[in-house]
Amino acid sequence: MSVRLLALAGLLLPVWAHAQVAGSTAASVTLTERHEIAMGWSARRSVLGKTVYTEAGQKIGQVQDIIIAPGGKVSYLIIGAGGFVGIGRHDVAVPAAQVRDHGGRLEMPGATQDVVRTIPRFDYANDTAVRDHFIAAAVEDIGRARRNLVALQKAAEATGAEARLKLQPEIDQLQRNVQVAEGKLAELQNASVGRWKDFQAALSDAVSRLRSGPESAVPG
Repeated sequence: MSVRLLALAGLLLPVWAHAQVAGSTAASVTLTERHEIAMGWSARRSVLGKTVYTEAGQKIGQVQDIIIAPGGKVSYLIIGAGGFVGIGRHDVAVPAAQVRDHGGRLEMPGATQDVVRTIPRFDYANDTAVRDHFIAAAVEDIGRARRNLVALQKAAEATGAEARLKLQPEIDQLQRNVQVAEGKLAELQNASVGRWKDFQAALSDAVSRLRSGPESAVPG
């Protein structure tokens, strides 16, 4: 069993389990986060391996994994459901907030075995999907930084000479940061599917510098 930070691919939850589908990211989950996730339960009460039941006491399945959405704001439980009449074992993704600890037993209020049968099988995002999502996010961040750069340049032009001189160093730095980020993005895009992760950290650092640039080049 493991804790991962991956996509919820094709997740269509029923009425009792509305939730935002998590995006893909290649970031890792720290050991500390592993003990803090899943509804903020204490590290002394790990949910991994525990069985989840309906309120009526019907067994749904064991918690096999925990998924954290980007930013660590939303967590999901991956439950190995099935094994009862009409369905074989398959993993399903359920928002952690939809599961409660009732006297030491994990329960899913409102769920029934019939409801579980309707939840599509959960599949982890493959490496290509993770790469595509990472690139798309970087392109969006760089584009936003470029737009902010143009706005900053226009603001400088509309001010007096003294104010323009004060803004120019910030403009120059932001421009350099954008160029570096674009270069790192190009390197990653040109890398083979098997090697793209070799360039991931450098691009992440470049985008992070955009976020800490003047006027917050990429709003967080």
